[in-house]
Amino acid sequence: MAGEKTFDIFVIGGGINGTSVARDAVGRGYSVMLAEMNDLASGTSSAATKLVHGGLRYLEHYEFRLVHEALAEREVLWANAPHIIRALRFVLPHHKGLRPAVVLRAGLAMYDYMGGRRLLPPTKTLDLRTHETGKPLKGDYRTGFEYSDCWVDDARFVALNARDAADRGAEVRVRTKVTSVRRDGGQWEIEMRAADGAVSKVRASLIVNAAGPWVDGVINGVMGKNGGHNVRLVKGSHIVVNKLYDHDRCYIFQNADGRIIFAIPYEQDFTLIGTTDLDYKDDPKDVKISDAEIDYLCSAASEYFTKPVTREEIVWTYSGVRPLFDDGASAAQEATRDYVLKVDGTKAEGAAINVFGGKLTTSRRLAESVLEKIEDVLGKKGPAWTKVAKFPGGDFEPLAFDAEVRRLAKDYGCLPPKLAWRLTRLYGTRARMILGDAGSLEELGPHFGADLYGREVDYLVANEWARTAQDVLWRRTKVGLRVGPEDVERLELYLAKGLSH
Repeated sequence: MAGEKTFDIFVIGGGINGTSVARDAVGRGYSVMLAEMNDLASGTSSAATKLVHGGLRYLEHYEFRLVHEALAEREVLWANAPHIIRALRFVLPHHKGLRPAVVLRAGLAMYDYMGGRRLLPPTKTLDLRTHETGKPLKGDYRTGFEYSDCWVDDARFVALNARDAADRGAEVRVRTKVTSVRRDGGQWEIEMRAADGAVSKVRASLIVNAAGPWVDGVINGVMGKNGGHNVRLVKGSHIVVNKLYDHDRCYIFQNADGRIIFAIPYEQDFTLIGTTDLDYKDDPKDVKISDAEIDYLCSAASEYFTKPVTREEIVWTYSGVRPLFDDGASAAQEATRDYVLKVDGTKAEGAAINVFGGKLTTSRRLAESVLEKIEDVLGKKGPAWTKVAKFPGGDFEPLAFDAEVRRLAKDYGCLPPKLAWRLTRLYGTRARMILGDAGSLEELGPHFGADLYGREVDYLVANEWARTAQDVLWRRTKVGLRVGPEDVERLELYLAKGLSH
């Protein structure tokens, strides 16, 4: 129809899968538009345990392809986003309820071997009676195994995928809900409604449905098809408590019920504990931690730590719904974490690719797999490119993060050490775009509590689609852990005033 913009690819969903596909596709030369009904990473992709890992426990379920692909991706992603991704050492305390120590050590050796490590150090055995990682634990733990994986700021990972996609020419719209799609003359006509109620239409040759927990809803509702039930929703909840120990390792604990939880150093002053695995039947937008899950996580961690973890220690909780492909597994923790792609239709009538499952670690590879299917339909354009492409702000080497912090602190002598660290961890070399010519904290603009200032907020609005205090405080940053209600109110007023102009 005349007057409607036309794209090669239209992506539904602004989580890690959707933004990764948009980034890869536009970088190959396709014209791309992405629409997200809420904020970027407002669903599953900001509620993860925040690991880039092979998934040690997936070996028990014989998911060797997934583990191999995920392990290989750890250093690829770390090299390309060394600001938001860092190496982590995980300590697995051995006890009589686990497999024999020799079997666990052999499994970890395979984990090392499958991953093709270059920078990540190998597994080693610890004497927890003398090693510093044994000090926070109860005295009956003697042996531990320390192995490598990585940590990622999940919501920022999504934002940087979207930013890079937009920098390369993709059109990204947040708070824009796709209300209907229909085939018309070999293309799709897509109708959207923005937060202000404005309705718009575009056309596209191919649709990628990466709506996460809502993927079945898009198929059965927006697309008007009887696509059945493809997704198993599994709820994962986490608690954040005041820092439980002083060293920089995290722990992986196996509970009596066979499930595992992690205890991870978080945002310098806290410890993150999670996750749970529970089937979920309600609306994903309403997900929140239950009293039973809080009790479970506190109890599970208290089995290991000398100091009990209590409700009084909790400073924040969050929950998300993982949209796993429904493979008929009997238990939520046994459902496959692998991704499944299904193509509906042909180029002649207009094709759609529906994305089921996936995880942060394999998001880049998932995007490459989607692009292979896109090429089958639309024809090939540019080559695969993301394996060696730096994310915005990530143009330094993986082991040079501390040096980058020191460089920023030297160039901006007014910055407190923790602020220099936080800005580098979130923005990498782009921290200088925020700070500009500032020579004092006062020159960073209005202060919104903790170490959040106007210049950072303005940057997030202008460059990362932030619109609300929730976007700024909990997804683009985690400053929400440190500010009070009055700070939040001032920030909301500042954002509202700025966005109204």
